[in-house]
Amino acid sequence: MAVYLIATLDTKGAEANYVRHQLSSLGVATVVVDAGCLGAATCAADVSRAQVFGLAGTSVEAMQQQGDRGVAIAQACAGVRRLVMQAFDGGALQGVLGLGGSAGTTIATTAMRALPLGVPKLMVSTLASGNVRAWVADKDITMMNSVVDILGLNRISRTLLHHAAAAMAGMVQHPAPVATPEETQRPLLAITMFGVTTPCAERAKQVLEQAGYEVLVFHATGNGGEAMESLIREGWFAGVLDITTTEIADELCGGVLSAGPMRLTAAAACGIPQVVSVGATDMVNFHARESVPARFLERKLHAHNASVTLMRTTPAENTAIGLDIGAKLAAAAGPCEIHLPALGVSDLDRAGQPFADLAARSALFESLKQNAGSTPVVSHNLHLNDPRFAELLAHALLRLLATHS
Repeated sequence: MAVYLIATLDTKGAEANYVRHQLSSLGVATVVVDAGCLGAATCAADVSRAQVFGLAGTSVEAMQQQGDRGVAIAQACAGVRRLVMQAFDGGALQGVLGLGGSAGTTIATTAMRALPLGVPKLMVSTLASGNVRAWVADKDITMMNSVVDILGLNRISRTLLHHAAAAMAGMVQHPAPVATPEETQRPLLAITMFGVTTPCAERAKQVLEQAGYEVLVFHATGNGGEAMESLIREGWFAGVLDITTTEIADELCGGVLSAGPMRLTAAAACGIPQVVSVGATDMVNFHARESVPARFLERKLHAHNASVTLMRTTPAENTAIGLDIGAKLAAAAGPCEIHLPALGVSDLDRAGQPFADLAARSALFESLKQNAGSTPVVSHNLHLNDPRFAELLAHALLRLLATHS
């Protein structure tokens, strides 16, 4: 088995060669993959660019003749992804380490995202100090800021590349412990949580764990919901307690914490039991107040902290949110219930708090009832963070799990 080291060797050859020798000195076998296309490679590759583009169904010559860098990068992505998956499926891959700027980061992380959870993935990138969601998505990719451009070896780049090699060596030489038989016998459940729905999630988690389940909690910040949806589709979970569907508000209303249009579709498609509520659908998320779009500046805004500004959703927006949630759950292939907290959907939506808005809440609930089809919609005269509401949600999921098994 070996670490697959991915780089464009026409521009990153010296650095790739340096990392290869660092890994070798640490006892790690390396397969160097050349994902370059234009210039001549400046170090030897174990997998040539000809092989990479061949796996993508094209050739280096064809890419050079076409002269379109974007197309070449896309084909390199396809070829490297296929190469890495073949190595993984054949038991030859321990981890993936990438070096690059925008092109190299795109190519290497495309392959990394295809790999399952737990396979070591490390990207040394000039892009790693900003928003890296485009490259990481919902995978366990470690991004390391290169600080200086990856263009030649110097006293800074040598240090950072050494650290990258040492980090990868540590990950592959000290793998995570294998789950015990007792752990593997406990089915997994997923819960969604936000800061303003934490009491509900914590109490529901306690009830479900006492019933013999292992519970994974996902922070509903866009990436969290996306990760949960991905893991549901991969078959990790026996059921889902989707308390906090706030990411749908961000998707529909232009916030920064959207999990995309496919949020709330995986459990429905896979047919596993799910109990859904409307936690934090009273709010849309933005960064610092100056980041709020001008069209929203007259809306009801609340500073959660210096970096997070929340906007109260309107009755019209809540009608749209209810339509989205209801239509998705109406199509569920498995058992599903919707539970509504009549006294408020977050810590900010209760009597005396800044987002208390009965009209908006009523619009949400009515829209859900109209659009949920045959999915049961149950209203409780409780606040979302009332322990009794959390217990009702947990017991509802346990009931669906018992009848589904």
